[in-house]
Amino acid sequence: MGNGNGQATSGGRAANAPHSDLVLPYGDQRNDGVVQVSFTLPVAAGPLAEEAARQTMKLMGLEDPQVAEATAIGEEFTFFVGYGKLTRAVELSKLRVAAPMWEELDQAAVNQLVQDTLGRPMVVVGAATGSDAHTVGLDAILNYKGFAGNRGLEAYSAFKVVNMGSQVPNEELVAKARELGADAILVSQVVTERNVHLANLTNLVELLEAEGLRDQVVLVVGGPRITHALAIELGYDAGFGPSTRPQDVASYLAQEVSRRMLN
Repeated sequence: MGNGNGQATSGGRAANAPHSDLVLPYGDQRNDGVVQVSFTLPVAAGPLAEEAARQTMKLMGLEDPQVAEATAIGEEFTFFVGYGKLTRAVELSKLRVAAPMWEELDQAAVNQLVQDTLGRPMVVVGAATGSDAHTVGLDAILNYKGFAGNRGLEAYSAFKVVNMGSQVPNEELVAKARELGADAILVSQVVTERNVHLANLTNLVELLEAEGLRDQVVLVVGGPRITHALAIELGYDAGFGPSTRPQDVASYLAQEVSRRMLN
């Protein structure tokens, strides 16, 4: 497991050793550095716009930039798809990645661990809060069917799940957590325009602290632009981003509750 906030300097799931410590993007062959980029310029479609696109890619650090597609968007904008090569590699051994630490457990192991730890199902309340109306990710984690053959938390005897849905005010989420005696709160944030999610997530932490509930729950946030490092910075226990499976969240919750009971 990790330290008090579950932070570590490696990914949660065990990974195979890298082929090389220095890595570049893979295009046609290993480490050729070829990448595809897309962007829009406020320039009318034509030769001038295409040259501006090539110069833009050079400013990105791409060598041999090529415009693969240029599509006019109205009269004053052009959408581009381009290719180029990166020559500066990432040195893996120098990376320090904050990630929630957990071992991958199957459904039976999660159920057994929670039963051994709490002697009852863990109460999990989830919601997409604030103005966020997106529930696909939240539903994929919580609902019985899950996704891609990976069952959601409702399929586990270890969890009693309450999915409050979308556009839930933080005050209502906190009230529901208090009413049910929640062990964990899962927050989904998809809308990140103008960083509206940061203020909303911070507000939830402040409300929980004001109600004396913050230390009583495992507080988790997930979304396409969420990282564990950001979650910790905002006062959460863990953050899960793209490609997260229900099994990942279930494994983390079970082990985090067990860790807290032992401390």
